[in-house]
Amino acid sequence: MLAAIGCGKTVVDDAKTEDALAADFESPTGKKVAAVECPSGVEVEAGATFECTVRLKGGGGETATLRIVNEDADLELTGVEPAGSRGEE
Repeated sequence: MLAAIGCGKTVVDDAKTEDALAADFESPTGKKVAAVECPSGVEVEAGATFECTVRLKGGGGETATLRIVNEDADLELTGVEPAGSRGEE
């Protein structure tokens, strides 16, 4: 579970999500991660998606799309695209 409760709502814990994504990203891809940035304050709503930016060591980056699986804030990586492929910088 990667959730935190505050201000009366449950939100995804961005710091824990960033750490987990960095570890999970390197294993299957073999790419070394320099940093991961996820939005803060994402409310836990099953089925909702959000994106995190993965910065790679040596330059470049990718955009990871995560889906909130359930009310326990379990997350699923649903896609990875090169950063900038959708007009991002």
